[in-house]
Amino acid sequence: MNHFNTHSEFEAVFKAYYEGLCRYATMWLKDTDESEEIVQLVFVQLWEKREKIQISTSLKSYLYKSVYHSALNSLKHQKIKEDYVHMKQSEIQESELQSEQSLKELETRIEKALNTLPEQCKLIFSMSRFEELKYREIADILNISIKTVENQMGKALRLMRHNLSDFLTLLLLVIYFIKK
Repeated sequence: MNHFNTHSEFEAVFKAYYEGLCRYATMWLKDTDESEEIVQLVFVQLWEKREKIQISTSLKSYLYKSVYHSALNSLKHQKIKEDYVHMKQSEIQESELQSEQSLKELETRIEKALNTLPEQCKLIFSMSRFEELKYREIADILNISIKTVENQMGKALRLMRHNLSDFLTLLLLVIYFIKK
C-alpha cells in the first residue's frame, strides 16, 4: 500500500511525523542530533524504497517501528565502539605498565652492574655518561691521561654489556612483542 504518490505527499508525511519521531528517537538515544539523523535516514529509505515497501500497519506505526529499530541498532553500534575503546585503553595501560616495570628493572640492573665496576672505572663511566663530560675533561679533573680514560671506559662498557646482556635480550623481546 503506497501512502504517497508525489513528492508533495511525501513532504506532507515528513512534516506530519518528523518532530514526533525525533522526540521518540531521543527517548532512546539521549542525543538530539543523532535522533534527527536516524529519523532523516528512515525517511530517506522510505522514499527510496517507496515502490517496494509493503506497509501492513498504519504508516505512523511503520515509521515509529522503523525509528525504534534504527535507534536500537545505533545503541548496539555505540556499545560495540565503547567496548572496543575500553579494550584498547586496557591494552595501552597494560603495555605502559609493562614498559614502566621493564624500565624500573633496567634501572635497577644498571645500578647493580655499575656497582660491580672497579672504583676508578665506575667513576670515569659515571662522569662520562651521567655528567656528560668529555674524555679530555675527565682526564683533566682526575689528573690522568686521556688514554687511561679511554681504557677505563672500554673496560666499563665491556663489563656493563656483560652484566646486562641477559636482561637487554629479554627487554628487547618484551618491547618487540608489546609493539605487535
